[in-house]
Amino acid sequence: MAEVALDDIEKVYPNGFHAIHELNLHIKDGEFLVLVGPSGCGKSTALRMVAGLEDITSGELRIGDRVVNEVLPKDRDIAMVFQNYALYPHMTVFDNIGFALKLAKVPKAELDDRVRKAAAILDLTEYLNRKPAQLSGGQRQRVAMGRAIVRAPKAFLMDEPLSNLDAKLRVQMRAEIASLQRNLGVTTLYVTHDQVEAMTMGDRVAVLKRGILQQVDSPQTLYDHPYNVFVGGFIGSPAMNLMTARLDGTAEEATITFGSTTLPIDRSLFTDKPALAEYLGKDVVIGIRPEDMEDASLEADRPADERIRVPVTLVEALGAEIIVHFGLDAEPFTTMDVEIEGADAEAERQEAVDGLYSFVARFNPLSRVRSGETVEVSVHTDRLHFFDPSSGLAV
Repeated sequence: MAEVALDDIEKVYPNGFHAIHELNLHIKDGEFLVLVGPSGCGKSTALRMVAGLEDITSGELRIGDRVVNEVLPKDRDIAMVFQNYALYPHMTVFDNIGFALKLAKVPKAELDDRVRKAAAILDLTEYLNRKPAQLSGGQRQRVAMGRAIVRAPKAFLMDEPLSNLDAKLRVQMRAEIASLQRNLGVTTLYVTHDQVEAMTMGDRVAVLKRGILQQVDSPQTLYDHPYNVFVGGFIGSPAMNLMTARLDGTAEEATITFGSTTLPIDRSLFTDKPALAEYLGKDVVIGIRPEDMEDASLEADRPADERIRVPVTLVEALGAEIIVHFGLDAEPFTTMDVEIEGADAEAERQEAVDGLYSFVARFNPLSRVRSGETVEVSVHTDRLHFFDPSSGLAV
């Protein structure tokens, strides 16, 4: 096993496109680090540079104590797991798993032993004589994992390995991969655009935007203390509600106004975030997590001035929770550029309908809210997030 270190890594293509900007990322020995971000952010490019499939424009890449900038992929002692599995259709599961060992001229008895041990770990023993076409998507993914495990590499590199699986199998496989990595203790760099995948699998998560590293932290720290507005809006599902607002009053009696709504601010926020006082009388971006809003009928002790009345446009009853979409006359704050992030940015943008924009709350399943109704929503103002509207940095 080994540490993987990227120091001031840059990637500039011949056409001048700057894909990666001064990327500094140290993956500890045995750590599972997830690199996440929207489409086109450079995460797969970064992974391919570690693998040796993309040249590094500048900076230093180390695997263990060796600088590998100019080292061929086959000599870097890493194993990749691809999105499309990259299995040989004419070979059996046994031969697919053992192919790299065969190329390395590993003695037949040792090869057989290592393949069977990897197959046992992945519950593939009974499928060793089958061809990939005879396997399910999850089984094919296990074969791809087996091919990586059997080599006992210094590091695993995984490029969106679950994106071709259905939703239920994705949940199962991400748990299996995370468990397997912890049991093997192999340093792992895992790339995904799915932030739920990132949050549930990684020891740490690195968030990338337009080739620039935004924040690296534990999943919970990213969620509770985003470094900037992009991380705040990207991490969490449903996403944090973001809007430009105005902060008025004093630290003892402050209010926040967004659209036609004005709410009192819990004074504890000025103790926790002393810099917030500098924004009194100014615009600020506020973030409200969906779970920090609730059906007011279930919170009788919530003060009346911490409630808002909103029209409900859609209710998604998920059993353990209810996702409520509602309208508000406050324009959302956007964090992505359509020309760069494409579909991810399009999904974030929205047009007003009858002067209202759509926001999301997560209600207790005891709520009886229905689509088309007007509902009173209590807002936990002590849990608001604040960001500078110019720099995007958290206050």
